[in-house]
Amino acid sequence: MAPQTSVIHDIGYQRYTGARLGRWYANRSLYEHSVRAAFGIGRGAKAKIFPWLIIGIVLLVAVVVIAYRSISGQTLMSYRAYADGLSYPVMLFLAIVAPELVSRDLRDRTLPLYFSRPLSRTDYALAKYAALVTAVVLLLGVPQLLIYLGAVFTRTDGFKGAWLELGDLGPGLAGAGIRALILAGVSLLIASLSSRRAFAAAFIVGVFLISSPIVAILSFLGNDTLQHLSFLANPMTLMLGLQQWIFGPEATRLPIGDWGPAYGLGALVLLGGSVGLLILRYRKVAA
Repeated sequence: MAPQTSVIHDIGYQRYTGARLGRWYANRSLYEHSVRAAFGIGRGAKAKIFPWLIIGIVLLVAVVVIAYRSISGQTLMSYRAYADGLSYPVMLFLAIVAPELVSRDLRDRTLPLYFSRPLSRTDYALAKYAALVTAVVLLLGVPQLLIYLGAVFTRTDGFKGAWLELGDLGPGLAGAGIRALILAGVSLLIASLSSRRAFAAAFIVGVFLISSPIVAILSFLGNDTLQHLSFLANPMTLMLGLQQWIFGPEATRLPIGDWGPAYGLGALVLLGGSVGLLILRYRKVAA
């Protein structure tokens, strides 16, 4: 039998000498990917239909507001009223996007791939939350900026008019930020409880819709104090009461009496509770 010989092949293996980007880069990449996914960017046409349908609706409303002001010279709705009037499109947007951001990862069992990187479970939850907040702010903020530009060009008082218009825009953008922070936390928490996107979307819509009759029942059956506080039972009316307390009443004034601070406290509890439970959910989820 001929003796066996061994051959060493040089396959050009080299150690990695590049920069190790680490945890911050992983967080930023997950955030950027999630923002793109919220609008269906980088995905097929099917993933873009519903988000961009909602975007089309909010932009159409903005175009109507701009056109009405340019023709009549009067304001159809304020910036705050614009955000308040689009509660249902925003609810549908959240019901579509929140499950897309988290339920898919649960269903496809891709969380171990995320956590094998320098990315903690808390990082994952907060990156997804920040992405959904950004998506809602863009959804409500960009049309308001378009309305602002249209209003500035229709005013005849130059820089003074633009400055006054900016003062009206501020509460509108703040209202969009308040909605984004609170609703994104609630929606993402609900979506993280189901790996099926259809179920998660139904649960999100259900929470917002079922709590609306509760407000009406409490307002009808309760005493004056309970009537003032009944709007705390629904996230949408909670935010209306919070904005009314911070910026003052508008055309759609809620009868909250002197209980404005209770709405501020309620908003903080809802925000902190939803984000805290979201983080706790991903600390315990199987990976």
